[in-house]
Amino acid sequence: MLPFDQSLVVAGGGPAGYMAAITAAERGLKGVLLLEATLQPLGKVLISGGGRCNVTHGCWDPRALVGHYPRGSKALRGTFSRFAAGDTLAWFASRGLELVEEPDGRLFPRSNRSSSVVALLEATAAAAGVSVWRGAALRGAQPLEQGGFELQLRLPAHSQERGQQAQLRSRRLLLATGGHPSGRALATQLGHGVVAPVPSLFTLALDANPLAELSGVVMDPVGLELLLPGQRFEQQGTALITHWGLSGPATLRLTAFAARALKEQNYHAQLRVDWSGGRPAAELEAAFSSARIEQAKRLLCNWRPWPELSRRLWIHLLEANDVSGQKRWADLGRSEQRRLITALRASCYAVSGRGPFGEEFVTAGGVNLGEVTMATMESRLQPGLFFAGELLDIDGVTGGFNFQHCWTSGWLAGQAIAAAAATEAVAAVPTGKLPTRETPT
Repeated sequence: MLPFDQSLVVAGGGPAGYMAAITAAERGLKGVLLLEATLQPLGKVLISGGGRCNVTHGCWDPRALVGHYPRGSKALRGTFSRFAAGDTLAWFASRGLELVEEPDGRLFPRSNRSSSVVALLEATAAAAGVSVWRGAALRGAQPLEQGGFELQLRLPAHSQERGQQAQLRSRRLLLATGGHPSGRALATQLGHGVVAPVPSLFTLALDANPLAELSGVVMDPVGLELLLPGQRFEQQGTALITHWGLSGPATLRLTAFAARALKEQNYHAQLRVDWSGGRPAAELEAAFSSARIEQAKRLLCNWRPWPELSRRLWIHLLEANDVSGQKRWADLGRSEQRRLITALRASCYAVSGRGPFGEEFVTAGGVNLGEVTMATMESRLQPGLFFAGELLDIDGVTGGFNFQHCWTSGWLAGQAIAAAAATEAVAAVPTGKLPTRETPT
């Protein structure tokens, strides 16, 4: 009887789990089993990017790529030197899925359908010999004295896999359960420390939202500065005004980097918004002076300091600063001009919490990186145990960066697992049985 039922069990049928299982199997490892607790593997891939799947981001330099990770950037330097965005592009292309880069750097499948990504991963896994058990969850894991793990599973009521067995033994175990609490519980059970998770990539609710009437307005670029006790966070980019506060890519990036600090303050802070996108005060003063002369007879409400400034926002700022929109530009007072320029460059708002539709895809927290060998994704505490994906204390901003970490960590883990198994297989062959090349007589 074989000492183990499986060579490798991967817990979690997301992008990291599939990449690890496929890589190990394609490298020759037999007996790879992937467990997915739901009936639909790769569920996050299906719904990501509005159903298009932002596979990765066209940030080709690994040194620049790590800057998009609020947590784990230092640890990722080495891993991205081995498998980064360009490698992901090539990996999918070699299997028949072309990725197309959009102007903002995001890469999507040419079909613009996330189902194309799912279909490719499932087909590639099947071709490599990976077994996938749907509706099967890993509930417990205990290390065995001789190495490997005794695993307790929860199987579907009508499961056909192995007669609904609730236990099996695996030589190696990879946890790729994403942000689900079960993965953190398993890691803790196996002796690992876990950094408590907090939400990341969420929108901001403003106290008595003074911008509510502007819901739907998009400004790009906008400068955001979040002020917390002893800390300050800044981002610049596109901001979307909502009926509860601020959203958009710049806001999500801001909250990603400030995730833990905001949690400590119960999501209360001061937010300073530069609606001008970083224009110096002198440039705005020149624009106002030009308008006072060239547009002297126009009403303030009908002429904005620069064309890209939202008319709705401009009228709101006029009203908020007690400047009549029915006043002609020639009649704009100096003190009124100073108030408007200050409002354009540094409007201040009180943050009262997270928006009601805070992003659920990413959490900041997970397995302590100091307990993982990042080159192989293997535990430093428990031989044969590997990690990949969001379960680790690594998270990125929007734009395909979180998926990139999943592809990278899964690929590294799969490579290392297959290599270790091959080394063991060679070592297990008696010396006298090693194949030799016959010399012709």
